[in-house]
Amino acid sequence: MARLFNAYLIVHWNAAAKATAGNDSIWIGVLKRDVRFRFAFEAHNPATRAAAEALLISILEDRAKRRERVLIGFDFPLGLPRALATGLKLPGEAPWRAVWDQLAKMVKDKADNTNNRFGVGSEINRRLTDGPFPFWGCPPRDTLTTLQPKRGRDHGPGDVPEFRHVELAQKSPQPVWKLYYNGAVGPQAILGIPMVRRLKLAHGEALKAWPFETGWKALTESDLAGVDVVAAEISPGIVKPGPLPGEAKETAQVRALAEHFARLDDAGKLAPLFGPAKGLDAQVIEDVEKEEGWSLGVA
Repeated sequence: MARLFNAYLIVHWNAAAKATAGNDSIWIGVLKRDVRFRFAFEAHNPATRAAAEALLISILEDRAKRRERVLIGFDFPLGLPRALATGLKLPGEAPWRAVWDQLAKMVKDKADNTNNRFGVGSEINRRLTDGPFPFWGCPPRDTLTTLQPKRGRDHGPGDVPEFRHVELAQKSPQPVWKLYYNGAVGPQAILGIPMVRRLKLAHGEALKAWPFETGWKALTESDLAGVDVVAAEISPGIVKPGPLPGEAKETAQVRALAEHFARLDDAGKLAPLFGPAKGLDAQVIEDVEKEEGWSLGVA
């Protein structure tokens, strides 16, 4: 079976409010063929999200010129919990795209990494519940009427869910509503989704966001005809990296993930991972495809 991809990009995102490098910053791992057609890995550590986005644009343009299809994995949610689009009364038949468009309108992320992620969470709270729910978590100085440092209450039957289906399938899940403290993924999603949306707009139909635009199914070569890039959410926890001598932990993480997907692709075992496990409820499949998304490699 021929592999689906020629290169593998792994993006470890960050929501820092100032330029930062080294540990706990943005790392981009690229596994691609060298001049001798052997896989070679390189790591980049841009200090700002603007620099990271420019680098991703450059890498994807270069691969497209070489007619190489790329799998690009982001370590943050590409979709938010089901019913958010309905709760915000967003228009359109594709809830995931409506949420992407809404975040793009709200997010202000400057070239120096200054951003309004807490303000975005607060405003979504205001529109949904007129109180500090469902988003929570912020430094005391950023406390607002509709955003508090601590979680105020549990999710009830009439609320948007606390967790997406994919988070319930993982151990020790972190809710996207958590905007601060260790393990928070909400800030990365708020600031990352508009960036992925811009990549999508730049590439048009040549970039497909999985599973929203591909369907939640095992992918084939015919499914990807005319596609240069497949963008997917990934979970770093699916592999345990073994750092090389002198290698930073984030470098080891993005390298291990890129190598993991490349090995699966070579063995013909990557394509099935784009589909759901057998026996899943039809409602779960619909939620994943239309709004929540999934994390590649999570069973």
